[in-house]
Amino acid sequence: MPLVPLMIAVLSLLAFAPCALAAEPIRIGAIVSATGPAAFLGEPEKNTLAMQAEAINAAGGLLGRPVEVIVLDDETDVNKAVLAADRLLKKENVVAVVGPTVSGNTLAVAPKFVAARVPLVSCAAAEKIVRPVSPWVFKTAQSDRLAVARILSHAKKQGYNKLAILTVSDGYGQAGREVLKELVPAGGFTLVADEVYGPKDTDMTAQLTKIKGASPDAVICWGTNPGPAVVAKNRVQLGMATPLYMSHGVASKKFIELAGEAAEGLLLPAGKLTVFTQLPEADPQKAALSAYAKAYAERFGVPASAFGGYAYDGLMLVARAVADAGDASPAAIRDSLEKVKGFAGITGVFAFSPEDHNGLTADAFVMVAVSGGDFKLLPGE
Repeated sequence: MPLVPLMIAVLSLLAFAPCALAAEPIRIGAIVSATGPAAFLGEPEKNTLAMQAEAINAAGGLLGRPVEVIVLDDETDVNKAVLAADRLLKKENVVAVVGPTVSGNTLAVAPKFVAARVPLVSCAAAEKIVRPVSPWVFKTAQSDRLAVARILSHAKKQGYNKLAILTVSDGYGQAGREVLKELVPAGGFTLVADEVYGPKDTDMTAQLTKIKGASPDAVICWGTNPGPAVVAKNRVQLGMATPLYMSHGVASKKFIELAGEAAEGLLLPAGKLTVFTQLPEADPQKAALSAYAKAYAERFGVPASAFGGYAYDGLMLVARAVADAGDASPAAIRDSLEKVKGFAGITGVFAFSPEDHNGLTADAFVMVAVSGGDFKLLPGE
C-alpha cells in the first residue's frame, strides 16, 4: 500500500483466522500519534491495535469475517489528522474509526465523521469531545471532569482550601483549565493563581514563582509530557514544598523518567492499569487489566500503559458493538455502541447511553502517589 502525502504511514493488520479467510474483511480505521510530541501516547495505542486485531482474528474474527485495522499516523499534527480522516472515510471506506490520540486533533476531525455518518471512538480526554453529545462521536479516555473531581475530593480530605492551577495552552490543557475554573470554586475552594505555559516551554520558573507568591495550599498542574516534568523539576529548584497534583495525562512511567527525583511525592488521578497489581481481586476490571498487561509486556517487551488501554477499549467496544448488533454497518455500530452496558475494559467499566458517550464514572480513576520511582495506590482509593 503506497504512502499518502505528508508521510502518513499505513499499517494494515491482516492476521486473519483460517475460517474467515474467504470472507470480506470488516475494515476499521485508526488515527494515532505514533510519532511527534505525543508519540509516548500514540505508540502504545498503535501497538495495542495490532495486538488486539490479531487476537480478534485468531478467535474467528467478527460475524465470521476477518477484521482489518488500518492505522494512520498523524504525527501529532492537526493537519495530518485531517488528511488521515479524509483518507479513511473517502478511500478506505471504514465502518468505524478509533482515535485520534490527542484532543485537538479529535476536535478537528470529529465534524467529518458526523457528516459521513461513521462512528468515531476517540482516545483523547477533552470533555468537549462528547459534550454536547454528538450522535457519531464517542471516547474512551476518562473525561477531565472526572479527574478534577478525584483531585478535589482528595484535596478536600487533606483540608486544603487555597488552590493554584498551572495549565498548558494546548487543547488538552485548555479543556482542563475550563473544568478546573468551574469546579474549584464550586467545590468551596479559593482559586488564588491561574498560570499558563506553552507546549514547547522548557522553563516554568516564572509561573511557579507567581504561584509561590500566592501561598496556595496545593498546586494543580494540567498537561502532558514533557511540560509537567519541567514543572516538577522547577518546583524543586525553587524550594517549593507545596503539594503538587498532576493530571491523568502523565500517568505513565515515562513521566517519572522525565521528572526523575522531582516526581517523588507527586499526586495524580490515574486509570487502574497503572496500579492493577495493587487492586483487590474483586475489582471488576482486574481480570482484563491483568490479561492486557501480560499480553502487552510479552509482545512488546515494555509495560502496558493507560494510553494503550484507550485504544484497546476503542477497538474492543467497536467489536462488541458489531457482535451485539450482528451487523457491521456504520449505523448499526453507532446504535449498538450507544447501548453498551457493563463493559469492563482497561480504562473503566463502560455504560454508554444517548446522553453519555463516554460512559464512565469517577470510579474509573484511583488516586496515586509517586513513591520510590513508581506509582502507589493511596489508601482508601
